[in-house]
Amino acid sequence: MSQSAPSSSDGTAAGSERQFFGHPRGLMTLFTTELWERFSYYGMRAILLLYITGAVVDGGLGYGDATGEAIVAVYGSAVYLLSVVGGWLADRVVGARRSVLYGGIVIAAGHVSLAIPLEACTWLGLVLVALGTGLLKPNVSAMVGELYDRDDPRRDSGFSLFYMGINIGSLTAPLVVGSVQRAWGFHAGFSVAAVGMGVALVFFVLGRRYLHGAGDTVPNPVRPEERAAIVRIVALVLAAVAVLYLVAVAVSGSWGGGAFVDTLSYVALVTPVVYFVVMYRSPKVTDAERPRLLAYIPLFVAAMLFWMIFEQAATTLTTFADDRTDRSVLGMELSPAFFQSINPASIILLAPVFAWLWRRTNGRPPTPYKFAMGLALAALSFLFLAGASAVVGEGLAPAWVLVVVYVIQTLGELCLSPVGLAATTLLAPRAFRGQAMALWFLANASGQAITAQVVQATTGVSDTAYFGWTGVVALVVAGLVWAVSPWVMRHIRSADEAEGVRTAGA
Repeated sequence: MSQSAPSSSDGTAAGSERQFFGHPRGLMTLFTTELWERFSYYGMRAILLLYITGAVVDGGLGYGDATGEAIVAVYGSAVYLLSVVGGWLADRVVGARRSVLYGGIVIAAGHVSLAIPLEACTWLGLVLVALGTGLLKPNVSAMVGELYDRDDPRRDSGFSLFYMGINIGSLTAPLVVGSVQRAWGFHAGFSVAAVGMGVALVFFVLGRRYLHGAGDTVPNPVRPEERAAIVRIVALVLAAVAVLYLVAVAVSGSWGGGAFVDTLSYVALVTPVVYFVVMYRSPKVTDAERPRLLAYIPLFVAAMLFWMIFEQAATTLTTFADDRTDRSVLGMELSPAFFQSINPASIILLAPVFAWLWRRTNGRPPTPYKFAMGLALAALSFLFLAGASAVVGEGLAPAWVLVVVYVIQTLGELCLSPVGLAATTLLAPRAFRGQAMALWFLANASGQAITAQVVQATTGVSDTAYFGWTGVVALVVAGLVWAVSPWVMRHIRSADEAEGVRTAGA
């Protein structure tokens, strides 16, 4: 049976109220909340690498480029890795709405800590932002999914509009925070991010009435008899992390920051494998739901490699913008952070086109083919950058090169990311709804974990070789995903037949 439409507190169907561009009005609440949360996160991220690698005399921490890139990559991985915790707490303890609220408060505290000019406060702030984002991000997206019936054809276009809205925050953040940082320093820039998160909390609290109960319930609450088993599982997880840390120490030959970066990378790569196995074997997952989980695996792999490329905006592409790009345009010197606004600007312009396109074609092509297209475009963006790097040699690339790279990646993102959010809400087992959304974000964590390892292993390798070979590998995998797409669709359809439902996009 398909899910019933959310209802308001007075019993009126949510679908009968005034709508938001043809969608439930609760979509406005959620994407406005995420808009300001993304403002805070991307504002901080736009200057984070520059802060870590900046000279101490200029207010930075003075780390080398490769170390800084690895730290930022593994930090981004940790942000999405902690979405597992947020998804579990929403499913089993507090519900999605309260998880979003508590996460926002923790994020705001983290940005305040980053604004304090002490290195210890920097690391504390990053930990708090990572924890808070893990609580907030998977659950606000899962709540969007609760606004629609399973067979509602508006689902993909709704997520595309959600994506457009939140990217307004991603667009303005690097411009505003980058300008403040250049005028008054790094910590002033971090304080702007704190204000953004405070605004997000206000919008979320005031807009609750439009959600009609979405995210209020705890789908699979912890039973008293389960508590001892949960404590054992937590202890087992901590022991596994300790073992991975010892492995990292053995590999790196050091007990310091390098081993910590490697440990987080290993955790991010192992966790999704464990998650798939646990969900697939859970007695709470029905026989009809298991084929959907199998169908999700190729999509996860495609997403992991896509994010490995895409998230290098905060690492290798920031370094390329800072060191290898002529940033003088019309007599103005652009900040390296400026280029991180190109992607969200492109999203805002192109997301309505893609939303219209998916509705016009009734969601075609099917979801797995969209994933293959998205990964292929990401691969082509790196192949283009490798070619540009080869052409300019030791010189500086014109600014338009990075503009083209980000636009190509945006086209791939619109094929894969909002569609992936929608697919995850559809393919997730009911007992693991929030945690399955966390699994979607683990694709990002795993991708950035790969980046953290690769940038350390390829120190001294030319940009042409680095971007070129990364693009080649991703393009080959995109072809493989395209080839297995019919298999993916058969599994989804067989599950639909067993349940007597129809999954949009299949």
